[in-house]
Amino acid sequence: MPASPSSSAQAARKAVAERLRELMLDAGLNGKQLAARCGWTPAKTSRIINAKTPPSDADIRAWCAACGADDQAGDLIARSRQADAMFLEWRRMERSGLRQAQQSVRPLYERTRSFRAYAPWVLPGMVQTRAYTTRVLTAIRDRRGLVDDVEAAVGERMDRQHILYEGRHRFALLIEESVLRNGLGGRPVMLEQLRHLLTVGRLPNVSLGVVPMRPDRDNGWPVEGFWIYDQTQVNVELVSGYLTITQPSEIAMYEKVFAELSDVAVRGAPARALITAAIDALG
Repeated sequence: MPASPSSSAQAARKAVAERLRELMLDAGLNGKQLAARCGWTPAKTSRIINAKTPPSDADIRAWCAACGADDQAGDLIARSRQADAMFLEWRRMERSGLRQAQQSVRPLYERTRSFRAYAPWVLPGMVQTRAYTTRVLTAIRDRRGLVDDVEAAVGERMDRQHILYEGRHRFALLIEESVLRNGLGGRPVMLEQLRHLLTVGRLPNVSLGVVPMRPDRDNGWPVEGFWIYDQTQVNVELVSGYLTITQPSEIAMYEKVFAELSDVAVRGAPARALITAAIDALG
């Protein structure tokens, strides 16, 4: 099971901090001496070394210069920027509204050929109905106090769904059975959504798996929802932000978890039976 999602970004920041510490020690300096050479306080050096304060590009250049390692600055700046980019707070991503956030991922969706998604709480956006998406994005708008551009954001997400029907993209979707029964959006919205899911699940380029609720689930435990794009990127949506993972070793961890969840999921007629049962439960 992957570690806590935000820990991936923190681990990347720690790796940069540790490399800076190594350069300082290799130069025969302690924290106070390095601070003096850089013209800042020892407390700042300590915060950088302990990954409590991310260093700016200028900080890294000054640090490397103080250690006689100017040739290391470019690589460390790149690694530091990558660490910062891994975790993006929603308030930064959505500062211009939900539509902009939806538009920002369109290029990623257009170029990806193989999608794998695990949904433990909400149905994946690619298979959502307009009404379901409207309820989801309205709830997000209200929770985060965003500008009211829900209608435009819904239109953007609906337009993006064209790739579902082109045949050039393949989708492997895993959905927890509880998502079929959580009643998000209310009865009419959920009924329409579940019926749509039955239709989408029959597309030749879609593999739809449902992880059934059971009293003896020994493996394939639920984790945070995530999307795997080809074999190049994983995105995880958190309460506080949006995590992007590009390290091959971490992508492999999510691929392993996806395979474990796939092993306990049902597909075809058994999956349709679970969806139909959820529809019947709504009356």
